[in-house]
Amino acid sequence: MGKILIIDDDAAFLNFLSSYIREFYPLLDVETCTNPLKALRAMKKKKIDLLLVDLEMPMLDGTKIFKYATEAGIDKNRIVILSGRDADYLHEHFPMGTCLAVLNKYEAKQKAVLDMIFSSMQRKAAG
Repeated sequence: MGKILIIDDDAAFLNFLSSYIREFYPLLDVETCTNPLKALRAMKKKKIDLLLVDLEMPMLDGTKIFKYATEAGIDKNRIVILSGRDADYLHEHFPMGTCLAVLNKYEAKQKAVLDMIFSSMQRKAAG
């Protein structure tokens, strides 16, 4: 337990988030991907405990990746959708129960939700 795949075309955000996870949750294994098409291959090859997906990306948006991931066998309750959109928009497109969480990645208060998820994964990885 502890494999995280983050898919986001914003390299600076990916670097920030992956560095944060590595520093504060060292038992978690983080892989990042800026190219959503390459991420599809990564989903097929590896067991993923948590998938974080940016909603707005060129070529292949987060909605399509979410659909692919669930069809590939990733439990919807292990998928977090990240976006710069407001909460009303996000909850309209991903109603409660669609996935684990839908978060605005630029709101500091939303970080607390990610920390709860990462903390839970860290505890499980520690055994």
